[in-house]
Amino acid sequence: MSGTIAKTDCLTCAPSRAARELDLRRREFDLAVNLGLIRTVPDEGGGGRRVARAEIDRLRADDGFPDTLRERVATAGTSEGAKLMDVTPARFTSLARFGLLVPVRFYLNRYRTVVWLYLAEELRQFAAEESNARLLTGRAPAQVREGLKAGLDRRPRNWRGRHIGFLLRQAGDDPWAHAAAVACLLDPADVAEVVEDPYERAHLNRCRPRLPAHGASASPAADRAQELMTASEPDEVAWFRADLAHTVEAARRRHPAPRPAPGPASGQVPAPTSAPEPVAAPAEVRSVPPDHTPSHGLLGWLRRRGRRPAG
Repeated sequence: MSGTIAKTDCLTCAPSRAARELDLRRREFDLAVNLGLIRTVPDEGGGGRRVARAEIDRLRADDGFPDTLRERVATAGTSEGAKLMDVTPARFTSLARFGLLVPVRFYLNRYRTVVWLYLAEELRQFAAEESNARLLTGRAPAQVREGLKAGLDRRPRNWRGRHIGFLLRQAGDDPWAHAAAVACLLDPADVAEVVEDPYERAHLNRCRPRLPAHGASASPAADRAQELMTASEPDEVAWFRADLAHTVEAARRRHPAPRPAPGPASGQVPAPTSAPEPVAAPAEVRSVPPDHTPSHGLLGWLRRRGRRPAG
């Protein structure tokens, strides 16, 4: 085992070390990994993901390093994003609430107000596209105005739709990891209804991806973040439940979840002595959750939505 660890340490490095060598803050590094800009590999010793030395060398050899890499993971909140797009903060917020700007990260400030962050590169692209010019000046389209008047806010749902893509990229071709990524965006009660076997739920929990932390466990901030990270709209919940059922079935066929050997007397598998810890809370995809809005070229999207039947 020691030889394996030494070889791993020689050829790869931990995320914290990789972030330092790439001159990135840890949040910038994590976002770059999520976006697929930095490739990671499994830890042969059974730990988390690691970064190959060859990958670090590749990135450091790029023209413009480290500025170019930093620019690709730069984020902006409402005020800075509005300046980048040359619109008012109110217009920026209305576009984001309607779902035309997709957040990449969020955090809760000391007042437990949700602060949404967007990729600066995507905001510039959105503002530069001619098809979006009417969304940036003058009166907003009627559908946008009506949606906002009704209290529409697609930011949490769009974040979830984007984050599942990040999680599934990390899951690779492991069907249980794929299922665990889907499960962590569902309420535990939904997971229990879809996956009735307690050993399978326990295995999903062991495969559960590392998710953004927001405050101490069970704190008001953590509870608020949990609410944002859990699918809530009926059609969204239905999509995730169907995908969970599909991926768990695929995982069963490939290799069943581990469970204790049958008891010597009864020949039956003993039930768990306590309920497994529920799989809950988070974290490109086989398919996209319904109504996940693309981030640019959206006047056509508005027109298509206008042709859909109501209901």
